[in-house]
Amino acid sequence: MRCLAIDLGDRRTGFASGDDVLGIVQPLRVAEAPTRALQLKAALSTIDEYGPDRVVLGLPYNMDGTEGPRAKLVREFAAELAARLPARPKVAIDFHDERLSSFEAEERLKNTGRTHGEKKALRDALAACAILEDYLRARRGGEAGA
Repeated sequence: MRCLAIDLGDRRTGFASGDDVLGIVQPLRVAEAPTRALQLKAALSTIDEYGPDRVVLGLPYNMDGTEGPRAKLVREFAAELAARLPARPKVAIDFHDERLSSFEAEERLKNTGRTHGEKKALRDALAACAILEDYLRARRGGEAGA
């Protein structure tokens, strides 16, 4: 199964791809997408380009495990994305807990020698990688997604 992870942000949206056979995940890109319309356009073009079987959206739970306003925005985005997918081959949408994915992306960028701007350009794609890696790990372990 080919997967595409999306780390939906207010200004930038990160994308990563991977599969459940090899478990290899790679960052794809970060789209400057400060509006819902641009976020959807970036997601649909990435889906068309990479042809995933499943889209995994990072769901931002609060640290106590509850869903806040940001999680509601991600669920609304998923509903809009799903409404636009019927013209494409069947693509399932899943959610996965994204708590600490940005922290993990920052950790990966430490001591890389990259400038602040270079790190900024990669951060959201690396956060999408962290979400997808954890999602695939949970599937292998038999745990349910978010």
